Amino acid sequence: MPFKPADNPKCPKCGKSVYAAEERVAGGLKWHKMCFKCGLCQKLLDSTNCSEHEGELYCKVCHARKFGPKGYGFGGGAGCLSMDTGDHLKAENAGVRTNGACLESRVIAKAPPGEGCPRCGGCVYAAEQMLARGRAWHKECFKCGDCQKRLDSTNCCEGSDKDIYCKVCYGKKFGPKGYGYGKGAGVLQSDPYANGGVGHGGISSLGLVCDLKDKEWQSDLAPRTTVIDTAAIKAPPGKGCPRCGGVVFAAEQVLAKGREWHRKCFKCRDCHKTLDSIIACDGPDSDVYCKTCYGKKWGPHGYGFACGSGFLQTDGLTEEEISANRPYYNPDTTSIKAPKGQGCPRCGGMVFAAEQQLAKGTMWHKKCFNCAECHRPLDSMLACDGPDKEIHCRACYAKLFGPRGFGYGHAPTLVSTDTDPHVTYTEQMPFTGPKAAKGQGCPRCGFPVYAAEQMNSKNGTWHKRCFSCADCHRSLDSTNLCDGPNGEIYCRGCYGRNFGPKGVGFGLGAGTLTMA
Repeated sequence: MPFKPADNPKCPKCGKSVYAAEERVAGGLKWHKMCFKCGLCQKLLDSTNCSEHEGELYCKVCHARKFGPKGYGFGGGAGCLSMDTGDHLKAENAGVRTNGACLESRVIAKAPPGEGCPRCGGCVYAAEQMLARGRAWHKECFKCGDCQKRLDSTNCCEGSDKDIYCKVCYGKKFGPKGYGYGKGAGVLQSDPYANGGVGHGGISSLGLVCDLKDKEWQSDLAPRTTVIDTAAIKAPPGKGCPRCGGVVFAAEQVLAKGREWHRKCFKCRDCHKTLDSIIACDGPDSDVYCKTCYGKKWGPHGYGFACGSGFLQTDGLTEEEISANRPYYNPDTTSIKAPKGQGCPRCGGMVFAAEQQLAKGTMWHKKCFNCAECHRPLDSMLACDGPDKEIHCRACYAKLFGPRGFGYGHAPTLVSTDTDPHVTYTEQMPFTGPKAAKGQGCPRCGFPVYAAEQMNSKNGTWHKRCFSCADCHRSLDSTNLCDGPNGEIYCRGCYGRNFGPKGVGFGLGAGTLTMA
């Protein structure tokens, strides 16, 4: 079989084969490195400044000069006014073949009716689509329908004739006409006026009135503003604006006192100052006032409730009239009686959240939260709940319900009038009265245990006095407490002696050798 050389692509500029080591790609074609230059100025190009047009390469400057927009505004300085196409740069290369590529005209596949580009009817692919009017357009077809200016998403306007326009052409074609809609005297002309004409002796569709008697035209070119008094549209009783009684629509409503007001009616009742949500004050007469008028009419009067002596006057009102106009206020909350078992335990009045104090699971008034004996004001640190369903300070609680006897009181308890030097300890129970239910009181004495004196162990809640070792009666705390299996509490020594292991090594001294 004879040898066939590989078919390499041809360079469009020189027509020779292009190999991989020296190829440059642009416009879907492969070029030699030395042929990859501008067709006008012969400047060597790269991928950053290369522009391709109909199989020919140009730098960006030459491409804009030859194929870019011309005229005033497209460039910097007076040079942009020229119509130079760069043909003078081709004089020296007139006889040189610049392009040997064979290009075919672009063929666009037609899309089904209603699915392709609205302008050319071809299929639009994702890489080149532009969206407008819910349809996809070619990037080349995405132009103004009048001036053919290229559009983008910022200056595209969709017309009512299912076409797209730039903002200027859209304003000319569909925008308002007449005086005031534009810049300069040209806007004084209106195309519909000139085209449609006006008949004599009647009223045209544009509002031109012809008076046959005076032969004078009266044109109403300015837009007519219609002012509607919404107060004339009456609402059902209790549902409209509280000031005028008219229907309040959403575009003008202002809310106050849970009612809807007209924006123009939302004024101070006395001085008619326009109000907003910052300075509006709801009066007790279901009307609104500014802060100044509200203070004069409903605020406190007298010395100290303003600046300067001018506010000492009360506008000729007597004290009875001032008191009658003020809202009723009773500072005594005990006058509001609560249901039985739900109010303050001392006065029986309703307890509100701003003044409540908690004790024994009940709510007390702040002014009632004091010691039942000495009436000392209490707080959560000083209050002690007594068995009489009252609260006491710590001193009064100890006097009434605390342990008694030697050591539990003041120094006079140490004095004995008996000549006998020995001291007799009387066994006294911590409380008098009924015992607690089985399993709920102190495990040792059986009487109720209150919060001010309780001590906790594994076996239950104890009185502070009963919280001692069952054998040696030594006072205990959480560091030396041992709960016995018999429900009693012991110190560590007595617990080890009664329930700990016995024998050699478990104890101190020779006594531990016994098995007692």
